[in-house]
Amino acid sequence: MEKIIIFDTTLRDGEQAPGAAMTSDQKLEVAFQLEKLGVDVIEAGFPIASPGDFKAVSTISRSIKKSAICGLARCLKPDIEAACKSLKSAKHPRIHIFLATSKIHLKYKFKKAEDEILEIARSATRLARKLCADIEFSPEDATRSERDFLFRVIESVIAEGASTINIPDTTGYSYPQEVYSLISDIRENVPNINKAALSIHCHDDLGLATANSLSAVLAGARQVHCTINGIGERAGNASLEEIVMALKTRKDVFSDLYTDINTKNIFNISRLVSSVTGFIVPPNKAIVGKNAFRHESGIHADAVLKKRTTYEIMDPEDIGMGKSQIVLGKHSGRHGLDKRLKDLGFRFNQSQINEIFARFKKLADKKKEVFDDDLIALVEEETRAGRKVYELVSVRVSTGTDIAPEATVKVRHRNKVFEAKSTGDGPVDACFKAIDKITGLSPKLSDYRLEAVTSGRDALGEVNLKLTLKSKVISGRASSTDIIEASLLAYLNAIDKYAA
Repeated sequence: MEKIIIFDTTLRDGEQAPGAAMTSDQKLEVAFQLEKLGVDVIEAGFPIASPGDFKAVSTISRSIKKSAICGLARCLKPDIEAACKSLKSAKHPRIHIFLATSKIHLKYKFKKAEDEILEIARSATRLARKLCADIEFSPEDATRSERDFLFRVIESVIAEGASTINIPDTTGYSYPQEVYSLISDIRENVPNINKAALSIHCHDDLGLATANSLSAVLAGARQVHCTINGIGERAGNASLEEIVMALKTRKDVFSDLYTDINTKNIFNISRLVSSVTGFIVPPNKAIVGKNAFRHESGIHADAVLKKRTTYEIMDPEDIGMGKSQIVLGKHSGRHGLDKRLKDLGFRFNQSQINEIFARFKKLADKKKEVFDDDLIALVEEETRAGRKVYELVSVRVSTGTDIAPEATVKVRHRNKVFEAKSTGDGPVDACFKAIDKITGLSPKLSDYRLEAVTSGRDALGEVNLKLTLKSKVISGRASSTDIIEASLLAYLNAIDKYAA
């Protein structure tokens, strides 16, 4: 078995994402969780970049004992010395130096010839190695570099003491087959490559960062640069959680490889990084997204309830997320609804389930997601309704700031549909008066209360009211995402009790 070294750069490359800046205290909090996660190398920052970055790297170096702590530096003496100084308290320090090797960078950024770049790389590595025993070198923009020149640079810096060679796809330009070819060519054409660990660093500009990283691993790379939630410059970096879980899940492909990551801590650190950076994890994000282990489709939910692995290739408990969730919505089936009702403590026969399912489908068409409180309100309403004397068929309301509210209500009574129109002080009052015309009753509304019983903008509203009719006080209750409909249903519920 061979170990894949996990090099986390959330605190350096991840923080370079616009808007993702963290304080020193926040960086330390994340570093503690990265250590707990089992990350091998934590790139804590770019010490020369700012006093804050220097402080963060220094603080993390003093505090973290298990993971190696790495500071980034350009191939410049002040950068390297600053990195060394910031890492002086680290138990396992590493200096990571980088220098671009692609023609476009040499021509427009450095305006230097290949031989000049080669000498800069050599001298910088030599200096860094005098100050620190663990040196990582990155030929920036490696995937767009001329391979013969890239091989020369790698061979030279290994000769000067670099113990890790990291291959960056800096612009996210490459694709899996190309990365595989590049890593293979480096292994075959750099004579002293066996003296250094080979690493990969991919960006996600084309959405290929994880695929490219795994392709590099298949070609022989044994260290992977990644970040929590895939945050980073532009479109981000390869996601740590995706890399680690791919290696764990696809043992048929990566059978002889492992990491030291405690995957049960993945979900917690994902939420922590999201919290401190303010970057919300998309619900469809692989591994850690809200919907990663949630099922709404009736076909999927039914199969998952019978055998989880029909539609799940990972166990959500393996990443610390808990259990799979069956989400109730307009695509849900009877099996999923019945299972949720049983989980809530309700037991119904098939006929009752069919009736509740019909009402559930109507509600689900109005809401993106049906919550447990929605179901409880739905069941309670169905249970207390019993045999309906009056059943709402439809309601149409016209209202505004410059017109009198008017309602047209249709009600079914003894298999006949009756319609009435009325105006009122408001749309609800107009509806009640229209019902009075149909029933021939004139109850007095003595109490009316509306409250949201579920969350969200499409929350289910519950109406509780009391009617006084011939000295008898009758209560009515109903719920709906439409407060006018809920009011009408509650009004009819009370009248039903009187008429029953």
